[in-house]
Amino acid sequence: MSITPSPNRILLVTGLSGAGKSTVLRTLEDSGWEVVDNLPLSLLQHLLSAPLSEGVSVKGRPLAIGIDSRTREFNAEGIVEQIERLATDHSYPVETLYLECAGSELIRRYSETRRRHPLAPDRPATDGIAAERELMEPLRRLSDYIIDTTDSDPNALQQQIRQRFGAAGASANINVMSFGFARGLPRNADTVFDMRFLRNPHWQDRLRPLTGLDAAVGEYIAGDEAYEENVARMEELILALLPRYFHEGKSYISIAFGCTGGRHRSVHVAERVASRLRDAGFSPTVEHRDLGSVPRDQIEAAQRAEAEE
Repeated sequence: MSITPSPNRILLVTGLSGAGKSTVLRTLEDSGWEVVDNLPLSLLQHLLSAPLSEGVSVKGRPLAIGIDSRTREFNAEGIVEQIERLATDHSYPVETLYLECAGSELIRRYSETRRRHPLAPDRPATDGIAAERELMEPLRRLSDYIIDTTDSDPNALQQQIRQRFGAAGASANINVMSFGFARGLPRNADTVFDMRFLRNPHWQDRLRPLTGLDAAVGEYIAGDEAYEENVARMEELILALLPRYFHEGKSYISIAFGCTGGRHRSVHVAERVASRLRDAGFSPTVEHRDLGSVPRDQIEAAQRAEAEE
């Protein structure tokens, strides 16, 4: 006896070569997804209707399909049309995840691994990257999710995939993070709050080596007269927006709090807001991107001078 699989979710994983597709597919497979890589889209209908042997326990499992410019008979426009046709004719829940990455970082990755770009086997990688970016643009426009992996190592990318897709069919995943503006904005943040209006523990000798996870730093930040009213308003705004995000079907929400170096004010506020969300019944994950960075007086001083002008 055989059964026909009926995946409750189908995710097309695509994007630029070297941007992390293999890492994503491995992480999805570890999270319970059925994974097929480089499947010609013409065979997708056959895959969905193929019978399973009795006793196989993948019925209803979410399905991830990897595809990129190396896939046989690759045609981005044709893939877009086929995905739209599958969704319309068969009501299959097809979603698309696109992996983006800056050209300079892709060049570095190809240089480190000594691999050749699939679209430029006998030319510089820059030529292949440019050609592939143009070739993949229709799929990028179609995508439901875009993840920029420029600043992500494999471990960070795995964590992000587990948060977004690890529990298929679950409610939206909420990620609360802290960061330092001196080291750049987080690329995948949906909402960013600037904590640089609060007084800076960096300029207190006893607090400088500590972080926003330490009680003394938290007490110092909370002692700012602007702290309680404004942070409470942020919490109220976030709690008011989350139901709207859920209603619109957003499956992953990233809320970022920034300060100059990402070690004190943003860390403390991110922890407080995450605690407030837990009290409200949510289960946020917390990430402190720059917590391990070394305190740098010149960065903090430049920010201070700018604020005093």
